[in-house]
Amino acid sequence: MINAKTILLVDDDEDIRLMCERELRKEGYHTRSFSSGPEIIQFMEEKPQVDLIVLDIKMAPLNGMQVLQALRAKNISIPVILYSDYAYFKRRFSTWLADAFLVKSSDLTELKRKIRELLTLPAKNRPI
Repeated sequence: MINAKTILLVDDDEDIRLMCERELRKEGYHTRSFSSGPEIIQFMEEKPQVDLIVLDIKMAPLNGMQVLQALRAKNISIPVILYSDYAYFKRRFSTWLADAFLVKSSDLTELKRKIRELLTLPAKNRPI
């Protein structure tokens, strides 16, 4: 696990964070979780070694789209997966700032597949 990738989970639902952390750790990833947008923005300003962010959209006080826009405005180009209960967000133009959009599910197969895919892409082939 020396070269394990680090994934940040940002969701205001503690059960979702715990479920994702447990499953991703079983896959060999390091995880760190946050319950709000301001927490993740502050953490990322410290320039930690992070490989991917899984980001919920419906949160307060900042929603996931605001967080994503703030990260991209700071030229943070880490892959981001928007992970939402609401499929209709996928049709919004602003979601294009993310590398992927997935609808939440208790079956994390698709999330784990997308994480593996994004972590194997060379940085130059990823958006932003």
